[in-house]
Amino acid sequence: MKELKEYTKDHAYVICIDSDGCAMDTMNIKHFQCFGPCMVKEWQLEKWQDEILKRWDEINLFTMTRGINRFKGLALALSEISEKYRKIDGIAAFRNWAEHAPELSNDALSKAISLNADPIFTKALNWSKAVNASINALPQETKKPFPYVDQALKASHEKAAVAIVSSANKEAVVEEWNRCGLAESVDVMCCQDAGSKAYCLSRLVELGYPNDHVLMVGDAPGDLAAAESNAVLYYPILVNHEAQSWQEFIKTVLPAFIHGTYDDIKEIYIEAFKKNLGE
Repeated sequence: MKELKEYTKDHAYVICIDSDGCAMDTMNIKHFQCFGPCMVKEWQLEKWQDEILKRWDEINLFTMTRGINRFKGLALALSEISEKYRKIDGIAAFRNWAEHAPELSNDALSKAISLNADPIFTKALNWSKAVNASINALPQETKKPFPYVDQALKASHEKAAVAIVSSANKEAVVEEWNRCGLAESVDVMCCQDAGSKAYCLSRLVELGYPNDHVLMVGDAPGDLAAAESNAVLYYPILVNHEAQSWQEFIKTVLPAFIHGTYDDIKEIYIEAFKKNLGE
C-alpha cells in the first residue's frame, strides 16, 4: 500500500473504501468500549454514564451523524453534556476549533494546545490518546472484516485501483488490514493523517481519474457528502445489513460501475441508506 502523496494513477477506475464500520466490523466495539467510556472517565461523568453513553452511540453510530470525526463528535457530545448535566469548561472554544480547524488529528490538537491555554484542549488530547490505547488493547479477534469484504476487494482489484479512504488512525488501519489479509488488494491508503475524505477524493480526481470513474464505498453520511462534494459516485454499506450490502456490491454494483451504468441506479441505494439511518 502506498500513501496518497506517493501514489500515481495506474488504472482506469478507482474504488475508495472506508474502513471502520464499512469494511471492518470494528466501529461498534470501538465506540461501545473505547470512545464513550474514555470520555466518561476523562471528564468524570460516571454519575450520568448510562444516559451519556447511549447518546454517544446515537451520535456516532445510529443516526445521520454516524462516522463523524472523533473531535467533532466529542465537541457535539460535550456541548450537550454541558447543557444537560454539568458545565464543561472551555466547550465553546473547543467546538469552534473542531468546526473550523483545517486538520482534526492528535498532531493538530497538540499544535492547538501550544496556542490555547484552555485545559479542555489538553483533556481532549488525553482522551484521544486513551481511545487509541484502548483500541490497541482490544482482542484481535474482535477486529475483523465483515462477511464478503475479502471477496469484494479481490474482485475490485481485478478491475480497478483500490484505495482505503478512512478518517481512522493510520496505525490501526494498517495493522487491521494487514492482519486480516486485506492489504494485498489495496493500492493506496488515505487515513486521518492524509486529510479529510473529501480532500483525499479530490486528490485522486486531480491525479486524472474522471469523476464517474471514482466510486466511494462507505457507511456514513460523511462518506456520501465527501463523494458529492467531488461529484464522484457513492455506494453505501447499510448499518446492520453489512453482509447483504457487500454481496450486492459484488453481484450488481461493481459490474455496473465498470460498465458505466451505476449512475443510473445509485439513487436506489442512497435512498435506502438514508432511510436506514432514520432520515
